[in-house]
Amino acid sequence: AAGGTVDFIASIIPTSLLSALTEGSVLQTLFVALLVGFAIQGIGKSGEPILRGIGHLQKLVFRILTMILWLAPIGAFGAIANVVGQTGLSAVLQLGVLMIAFYLTCVVFVFGVLGSLLRAVSGVSVFKLVKYLAREYLLIFATSSSESALPRLIAKMEHLGVQRTTVGVVVPTGYSFNLDGTAIYLTMAALFVSDAMGSPLNMGEQISLLLFMIVASKGAAGVTGAGLATLAGGLQSHRPDLLDGVGLIVGVDRFMSEARAVTNFSGNAIATLLIGTWTKSVDRDRVDEVLSGRLPFDESMMVDDHEPAPEREPAKLEKVSV
Repeated sequence: AAGGTVDFIASIIPTSLLSALTEGSVLQTLFVALLVGFAIQGIGKSGEPILRGIGHLQKLVFRILTMILWLAPIGAFGAIANVVGQTGLSAVLQLGVLMIAFYLTCVVFVFGVLGSLLRAVSGVSVFKLVKYLAREYLLIFATSSSESALPRLIAKMEHLGVQRTTVGVVVPTGYSFNLDGTAIYLTMAALFVSDAMGSPLNMGEQISLLLFMIVASKGAAGVTGAGLATLAGGLQSHRPDLLDGVGLIVGVDRFMSEARAVTNFSGNAIATLLIGTWTKSVDRDRVDEVLSGRLPFDESMMVDDHEPAPEREPAKLEKVSV
């Protein structure tokens, strides 16, 4: 009754540019956003006023969201209280299992999968790299966003021995496209919601939903809690009947945000070393010296303020006899 693949693709095309915003279709909105973005890029300088207008509109929307999010803790309290009141302690235990499973999956992925690749390709220990980036991990845990550590990651990877050209391309690109933690979270959360609602996803639905979230999650970079919005958008586009199940994990989403951000950050740091090794733009001797502690990172490099120029002594006036 829902149609086949052709009908699904045809449903992405909206009736008009504005109808996608009024009908609440996530896929249509994303399609229009791509068209508008490429069009503005194609018309060059004449599109700068339009881009500035969209930027002001974005600030307006974010300001409205900020006002609404003041009530977010109350909403999260109501959501988790409703779930616990209806299902009892078993719901809390299931949510705890989800959190533990997610954290363990992130640990296995970073130290097992990525760590093995780093050792095999670059010959670098992932444990030494994590120790080297310890301060950045504390910053991410405090802010729940890996974007806060972006400048420090760039500076530290350059100090580690990776060429500036490689770091300047890989790190910003990875922050937009290499969101390992967000991908793991979306996958596990979607499976948890479908099972909790008694309507498990089949393999085709899982693959389709994963492909959509890979694209949709690119707008989640740097926005704390955006993974929950991406999850809701993906379920609304593919399985609207599961959308109400997002409320099951609202109360624990904040506790999984740190793991998402840390995993994203770790993936980008490891990817920088891997790409640097592949392009032969890494100084291996310097990497060993830095990770062994013989060449520590200079924290003064992160200070924006420069030393003021020395004051000049006032010019002495000489008496001139006329």
